[in-house]
Amino acid sequence: MPHFNVQIREEELDGKVEPKLIRALTEAVVTVYGEWARAVAVVELFGIPQRRWGIGGIPSEANAPIVTLNMREPALNLPGIGNAPAGLIASITDAMVTVFGEPVRKRVTVLVVGVPAGRSGVGGEAV
Repeated sequence: MPHFNVQIREEELDGKVEPKLIRALTEAVVTVYGEWARAVAVVELFGIPQRRWGIGGIPSEANAPIVTLNMREPALNLPGIGNAPAGLIASITDAMVTVFGEPVRKRVTVLVVGVPAGRSGVGGEAV
């Protein structure tokens, strides 16, 4: 299951942007994998207060979201889907630009994490 964690400055979350961000990130994974991914995509948004956000060693006011996508490692190498990690990185970055505008593109960090079989679980069972 694709699971997004987004760390972003709290000030960017205004009650209106959250649904847009959840939809855009879900669409990003659907763009790469197809419609089946929509029902299992999970998005969590974590707001970080401005005084707890820094870039280059100094507090920053820049919107520089960090998006981590965790999913089963085999899903990153499915037949018929060429270079899924690169496609996901591009699609996720585009999703963030859709919500926050072009200036954010150069500041978005995307991490695609493949979880090996047996290293995650649901309902107390390793999968």
